[in-house]
Amino acid sequence: MPEIKVTPLGAGQDVGRSCILVTIGGKNIMLDCGMHMGYNDERRFPDFSYITDGPLNDYLDCVIISHFHLDHCGALPYMTEMVGYNGTIYMTQPTKALCPILLDDMRKVAVDRKGETGFFTSNMIKDCMKKVITVTLHETVQVDKDLEIKAYYAGHVLGAAMFHIKVGSQSIVYTGDYNMTPDRHLGAAWIDKCRPDLLITESTYATTIRDSKRCRERDFLKKVHDSVDRGGKVLIPVFALGRAQELCILLETYWDRMNLKVPIYFTMGLAESANKYYRMFITWTNQKIRRTFVQRNMFDFKHIKPFDKALMEQPGPMVVFATPGMLHAGLSLAIFKKWAPNENNMVIMPGYCVQGTVGHKILNGAKKVDFENRQSIDVRLTVEYMSFSAHADAKGIMQLIRHCEPRNVMLVHGENVKMDFLKHKIMQEFNINCYKPANGETAMIPVMSTLNVDVSLPLLKRTLAHAHMFGPVLSGKGQPGQEEQPSQKRPKILHGVVIMKNSGLKVTSIDEAWKELGVAAHQLRFTERLEVHDPSPVPALTTSIHSLLTQKLGWCEVHVVSEWQLCVADTVVISVQDDEPMKTVLLSWAHQDEALGSKLLEIIKAAFSK
Repeated sequence: MPEIKVTPLGAGQDVGRSCILVTIGGKNIMLDCGMHMGYNDERRFPDFSYITDGPLNDYLDCVIISHFHLDHCGALPYMTEMVGYNGTIYMTQPTKALCPILLDDMRKVAVDRKGETGFFTSNMIKDCMKKVITVTLHETVQVDKDLEIKAYYAGHVLGAAMFHIKVGSQSIVYTGDYNMTPDRHLGAAWIDKCRPDLLITESTYATTIRDSKRCRERDFLKKVHDSVDRGGKVLIPVFALGRAQELCILLETYWDRMNLKVPIYFTMGLAESANKYYRMFITWTNQKIRRTFVQRNMFDFKHIKPFDKALMEQPGPMVVFATPGMLHAGLSLAIFKKWAPNENNMVIMPGYCVQGTVGHKILNGAKKVDFENRQSIDVRLTVEYMSFSAHADAKGIMQLIRHCEPRNVMLVHGENVKMDFLKHKIMQEFNINCYKPANGETAMIPVMSTLNVDVSLPLLKRTLAHAHMFGPVLSGKGQPGQEEQPSQKRPKILHGVVIMKNSGLKVTSIDEAWKELGVAAHQLRFTERLEVHDPSPVPALTTSIHSLLTQKLGWCEVHVVSEWQLCVADTVVISVQDDEPMKTVLLSWAHQDEALGSKLLEIIKAAFSK
């Protein structure tokens, strides 16, 4: 039995550094190529030696990137320009536009601010992007003659896509990160009911069922309002595109409604980038934004202003959106260090934080955070977690499985303990296998192989003509002996020859097979002799048999060949001979027509034999 082989190089029982190696139908595909936010050493990037010790070009057929978040694309320039890969990389157009911006921003933090060496350069990022081929939603891309991929809308962030990958009759769906519920600026994920052999799904929130979005938004606004009311500063760490726009729209609307004057800031360039790319890719946003975009750009915020570092020292209440979202580097971490000792201040973490990041530490109750330069910060400000994350929750994951109808499920991009809970639930509810391999562990998923077989039209017609060969069918009233044409839905046994030619399979009749293969036919026929006591002459008996068979076999053609011979369905020959003082009826049929010949013999014997 054929197998699909899957080895996570990242995101196996872990969140971060998504990189899944899949072997399907003899093709090797890499799904995402991310970096881990929690490490600054060699563990930051996937270990590509798991793939091969030689050149990656000789092993990988293609690389697919689901979206622009660094834990899904951050290691791409490292793999292509430093490890060495010159093959094709597939992603959507928004992902291609935004990837280099986030990659270069990350490079600046690592090299310019932290002084790291051996990092990829800006030119390497540009060279990497030259290898990218963009795909549009619902477009089937033929990678080679056997491998095809198709992208579907994933929600989550601008340009995020799920991918349906097919090699021959085998197929997988890779979700990347996705969101099954629409939000203020993006729609919900959607995919065809494609019934893949394997669904590889993220499981970040494997045990979480989120509350009502409206309740969550109201709670968020109340916490922000209460904090600024008492003169506190609110830090909201976000990634540059995605949750930032979602929460900016929410606060902008609330500030308008409540006529609040407390300043809201965002990191420099955030609004410009957002406006530029959301305008460019407006078709990727939700219906409301697309409908109102011409009259009013939802991303032109009148209450939200660019942030300057000098504002960190400014007294009085304020709200600041700062990148990156997990407090592991950059301006958000610098602001946190400044504001953390003041108990009037607040930090709201609106999304998931990878283990090892400052965000993860404070969410787990750390009251003191140590940094690399022996710096130690007391955490006295209020820490709130509010899930505005654009990942599917447990309910959303189950919803996707129910819709997609996969034969197997694999969980990646999640925590091991939470995966265990969801795995048990999936196996219990859907009665299918569920896998959760660790990084470096290979899962072998057996799949049923299907073969496409062409059936010749003459053979199909002949089979339908012989449908009654399996015995009488009662009439609608259920009276024996009253036969009628069988239902087209009733199973039929097809007798033919399977020919394999040019890697294709074809079922034909024996005569067609002989002809196609150039083989001289040697037909084996059976003849049954039946004595009939009938005083009428041969032509009269032939006519009687013809009438009888026509009445009994309305579904089958009975031809008069001569006054002493009949032919049924062009294959069974019935001859009448005058052997005084009785008549002899000879039935002759080929081996493949045994059922029909026996049926005819039974009918004639019942009517004429004494």
